[in-house]
Amino acid sequence: MKHHSPKRFLRASLFIAACAISTWAAAHTGLENHAHPSFLTGFMHPLFGADHLAAMVAVGVWSALSARRAGAELLWAPLAFANLLLVGAMLGLQGLALPAVEPMIAASLLVLGLLVVTRLRLPGVGAALLVGAFAIFHGLAHGLGLAGSSSAFEVLAGMLTATVLLHALGLAAGWAMRSANVWLARAAGAGVAGFGSVLLLQLA
Repeated sequence: MKHHSPKRFLRASLFIAACAISTWAAAHTGLENHAHPSFLTGFMHPLFGADHLAAMVAVGVWSALSARRAGAELLWAPLAFANLLLVGAMLGLQGLALPAVEPMIAASLLVLGLLVVTRLRLPGVGAALLVGAFAIFHGLAHGLGLAGSSSAFEVLAGMLTATVLLHALGLAAGWAMRSANVWLARAAGAGVAGFGSVLLLQLA
């Protein structure tokens, strides 16, 4: 019976991801729309913002699939994403507005999805720089929405906590996929890439 448990876990993870992606029309609800921003609203935002959820989970999945073995190699990309997400958010709080923030978020989904499909292996620093560059734009989107809010740091703490948990979920799902049918991971990655493509077409 033990060999069935990873499959059950994968099916549940994919079902959750599919439900989240099906809400893409509300992918970016905007933290500034909450009357009383708090740690909880920050925590929930990545969970209900399908673009952020898909990106954060995909980072973990790709890290697990492309790693040669368990260890520090697994954490380069997730740690870079979480830290540079915070950097981007802080820049957004200061009013920094870069062009093409939303297109870059959509492009991150396309690229991360393709990385999951191909299981492309990059050196740790290369993986960190790649996902970190996208994370800055994800963070900017959050920070700009919170600029001027007295609860900004409380909200960001919740957002960062959710980010770390989503990375952990992605790592667990990706590690389980290493021993599953290769097409399962490819299908998951293709779904994320397709989601990003749809968002890019909408923004064009």
